Amino acid sequence: MTDERYLKRTILKETITSRYLPEGERALRIYLPPGYNELLSYPVVYCQDGEDFFNFGRIATTANQLILDEGVEPFIIVGIEVNKKVRTAEYAPDGDRHDDYVTFFGEELVPFIENKYPVRRDPEYRLLAGDSLGATVSFHIALAYPELFTRVLSLSGAYFERSLEIMEIPRDLTWLRIYMIVGLQETAYETTDRGVYNFVELNRSARKLLEGYGADVYYEEKDGQHQWGFWQKELPAALLYFLPRG
Repeated sequence: MTDERYLKRTILKETITSRYLPEGERALRIYLPPGYNELLSYPVVYCQDGEDFFNFGRIATTANQLILDEGVEPFIIVGIEVNKKVRTAEYAPDGDRHDDYVTFFGEELVPFIENKYPVRRDPEYRLLAGDSLGATVSFHIALAYPELFTRVLSLSGAYFERSLEIMEIPRDLTWLRIYMIVGLQETAYETTDRGVYNFVELNRSARKLLEGYGADVYYEEKDGQHQWGFWQKELPAALLYFLPRG
């Protein structure tokens, strides 16, 4: 049975205006930790597919558990909503909305959150998290804004051809720390618009390229499929890898 303390969550809804996104705005979900105090400062986790992270990943409940029982320092979560119809266009590096989304993230979203909430502004206290293409865009945001983001939580990253081509470009990645996990049953996953892919091989290729340029990569393959039933179980350990303990 779930401890009732984990279910007492404070989740706010925000809307941010944007000069870069075609629709001119984006909805956000903001999780505030137990004992939230505006006089303190908090690490922050930015989640792509924000609605899914909260509804299917149960990240707010997990956060309460980590803070209340595991001694993790309280942190804030920012879930960025996405219209599934244009998700690939925003998240994939060859998508026609990708550059605008990345710019929105670095130029508008981060300043919006840091002006409104008491989050820490050192890159080591900002974490980008995503599943599948959400993991992919998280990596590309970090690549575009290494002064903001140096840490990426990648759940079954969809590192398709264009992402691997970008990873092949010689560059110093010693600043990047990335947690990668992929399910062993993801060897023939049929994507909605790109066909069937072996996600295990995609992630192995990405790992090799990233490590080749000096990135600090935690990598694991475990029993699991390309779905939230797998990722939800892996979230606590992934967050514990990055978040400071009190």
